[in-house]
Amino acid sequence: MTSIAGKLARQNERAEGMGTNKNAVKFCNQDYSTLKTQCLQKGRLFEDDTFPAGSSSLGFNILGPNSSETQGVVWKRPKELCKNPCFIDNGATRTDICQGQLGDCWLMAAIASLTLDQEILARVVPPGQSFQENYAGIFHFQFWQFGDWIDVVIDDKLPTRNGKLVFVHSSQGSEFWSALLEKAYAKLNGCYEALSGGSATEGFEDFTGGISEKYELKNAPSYLFKVIQRALQLGSLLACAIEARSSNEREAITPLKLVKGHAYSLTAAEEVHYQGKTVELVRLRNPWGNVEWTGPWSDSSGEWNRILPEEKAKLVNVAEDGEFWMAFSDFLQSFATLEICNLTPDTLTSDKLSYWNHYQFSGQWKVGSTAGGCLNFPATFCSNPQYAIKLEDVDDDPFDGEDRCTLLVGLMQKDGRKQKKLGIELNYIGFTIFKFKGRTDVHLGQEVLLRNSPVARNGSFINAREACTRFHLPPGEYIIIPSTFDANMQGSFLLRVFTEKQAIARSFKCIFQPKLLQSHTDPDFKTLFNQTAGNVSTKSEVSVFQLIQVLNNILSRRSKIKTAGFSLNTCRDIVSLLDKDGNGKLNLEELHVLWQKIQKYLEVFQSVDTDNSGTMSTHEMREALAKAGFQVNNAVLQAIVSRYAGPDFSINFDSFVSCLIRLEMLYKMFTALDGKKTGKIELDMLKVGLQLDRPAFCMRSSRCRLCKG
Repeated sequence: MTSIAGKLARQNERAEGMGTNKNAVKFCNQDYSTLKTQCLQKGRLFEDDTFPAGSSSLGFNILGPNSSETQGVVWKRPKELCKNPCFIDNGATRTDICQGQLGDCWLMAAIASLTLDQEILARVVPPGQSFQENYAGIFHFQFWQFGDWIDVVIDDKLPTRNGKLVFVHSSQGSEFWSALLEKAYAKLNGCYEALSGGSATEGFEDFTGGISEKYELKNAPSYLFKVIQRALQLGSLLACAIEARSSNEREAITPLKLVKGHAYSLTAAEEVHYQGKTVELVRLRNPWGNVEWTGPWSDSSGEWNRILPEEKAKLVNVAEDGEFWMAFSDFLQSFATLEICNLTPDTLTSDKLSYWNHYQFSGQWKVGSTAGGCLNFPATFCSNPQYAIKLEDVDDDPFDGEDRCTLLVGLMQKDGRKQKKLGIELNYIGFTIFKFKGRTDVHLGQEVLLRNSPVARNGSFINAREACTRFHLPPGEYIIIPSTFDANMQGSFLLRVFTEKQAIARSFKCIFQPKLLQSHTDPDFKTLFNQTAGNVSTKSEVSVFQLIQVLNNILSRRSKIKTAGFSLNTCRDIVSLLDKDGNGKLNLEELHVLWQKIQKYLEVFQSVDTDNSGTMSTHEMREALAKAGFQVNNAVLQAIVSRYAGPDFSINFDSFVSCLIRLEMLYKMFTALDGKKTGKIELDMLKVGLQLDRPAFCMRSSRCRLCKG
């Protein structure tokens, strides 16, 4: 219950703006302003005990405590490394980032692109930080993580060896914003070693909250240069890399000075007039800050002397700074991949730009309930979470000329870097899209999904942090189903959808419409209960202990139902729901209602027990609940499975009845408290406390304290 209450509290906080860039979640509950004030008042420098200056913060394997790679590492503050350190000197630029001994060139490429827009940079690197004014050895940075912005506080102790920074550093030895940024990002992910290896898009997304797409350049669309230009105009961040076919090729330098297996930033795309024709050029930057392309259109290339002087003056900057131009045709031949991070409207402030519309949903794959696997597992596939999107308006200026709706769908699994040190590998993830006409406010089952072919999917399932694909679909209503490749794989995810035009996107909410049975005469009822409970007169009442005997006697006659019998808790729930006068017993009329319910529950239970095992699979629970009138969302289903499933993820009849009784009781409780029919209720401590006294929630009793006031 406490975990559910925590989730609801976080949902309320998000609804009130918590998790935005302006109201970021405090990592490790550390408040930068409070901690800095305390340090200044006490006249001491901040020391971060949540990310100590020691071996645990460096790594767990290659950078582990006993590794030769960490021998001689000493943690020092910038003021111990130079006389006049500065946080940012004359503005943060691409040349401030030089890679150190850590294999995080992907991160360096993302930071370099970040500096191209000072407004975006300020969201990650909050202004006003300094080594001079009110210096207290404390700094903070903000990163986007799986739907929320997180504020990370650090001290300024940095790993050094022989008096020099071990990891990222500025080309100017006195500037430290990039080194401190890397440290904060390492803290967020558990340690420095967790940052080794990755894709620039991950850094792009964590610095912007945007969504990234990847292009294989050998299969590049004919309009890719236009996509690049438009992306740069929209403030998107771009990175590219050359394939390394083996570990020996990684960071090998080609004859034309390109580095294999290495992430570059793509920072501009322009057209120039050369010998009577138009040539498309792209500008790239090596995060090393040196080693530049020496082919056509490089810094010292003769091509620059054959274009218009004003074009040359605009583009050429001859310097060994890692930045260079090359023809787009050479770029396609030399590089293997291009990654583009598309930004959200809150990141871009210019009113001259058009923006994506974006929608996001957090979810979980839980074994036994929502971890259904891909379409290779038809028995469980439909158990996966489902999200609906309605596309109505087609694009204004499509690159391919077709009147369709552009959308980017990204599926991201959470906390992969943090789990590295635990030896937990990423799941293989992907998503499938179905077009569907009809009700899209309920979870679709096998009878719908397995009879229709998907209209789109992300391609191969991948064991990466995110699977993202751009689609061009006709207007209509669609269902997006994220899944792992194999069934019963645990994980948390974030699903995001970016659309060029406004769309309607939603997850599935709970719909409680319990099929409350109308009383009617059952001639066999009284005889049955006389046989099982003794002589029951119209004035007789059955206690909860007698009820156990009654129900178990009935159940013993059902050979196809596998159960150990009704429990005391289930019978108490039944009495709480049906006891009208609140005396803790059921009279003949109330027993009659119960009998009708039991009959209905048996009918539903046996209808989904397709293998006649006497129990139902947890993956069949959603369908069974729907037949009883309860359309539940993923969170409720997961809670039900956690509460009622056996170790083999089966649910017996007693647990099924107990679940339905509790759902109906909660429905009636909510309905009684929601007097204005708003779909929302407020609770105070009195109402919460009354939950301990379940008979008080009969909702039909004249003695019900809530109903009376």
